[in-house]
Amino acid sequence: MAKIIMSRQDIRRTLARMAHEIVERNRSTESLVLIGMRTRGVPLAKRLAANIASFEKVEVPVGALDFSLYRDDLARLERQPMVKSTDVPVSIDGKTIVLVDDVLYTGRSTRAAMDALIDLGRPESIQLAVLIDRGHRELPIRSDYVGKNIPSSRHEDIRVRLEETDGADEVAIATRPSVEEVKP
Repeated sequence: MAKIIMSRQDIRRTLARMAHEIVERNRSTESLVLIGMRTRGVPLAKRLAANIASFEKVEVPVGALDFSLYRDDLARLERQPMVKSTDVPVSIDGKTIVLVDDVLYTGRSTRAAMDALIDLGRPESIQLAVLIDRGHRELPIRSDYVGKNIPSSRHEDIRVRLEETDGADEVAIATRPSVEEVKP
């Protein structure tokens, strides 16, 4: 059974706060580019950009990054990942990139996304913004902007649902069934 830990209103308020933090830390939006990690990072990046536009009156470029071919577990996957498009509307050379994702867990997806970004150009810096940080890092990666820290066990799933991809806005935590519970 899943327990809702963030509602639509919680997500809205959290993204507004994170947008303010991004602007405050960077002091300017002039060289800022938000790039969402497919899949749910893309709508989150667009929402952050909309928040920045509403209080700074400036449009920040937003892109979408598919990093699936940069994963370190491709050889172990039963089926190959579905490759989606990467769409970065401006050059990233010399820019401050804010990489946006829904959940930061082991850090492996973030590492893959940074590798994919570097193949597109040489940014001045890369920052990371995540809606949820659940811990359990396997790589030395940390987020610069965190919506909510949710300590969780490895036996739990954090499920982010967004209107754009899932028809609703919420974050839930659920315990995965044990092997014994799954057996018929």
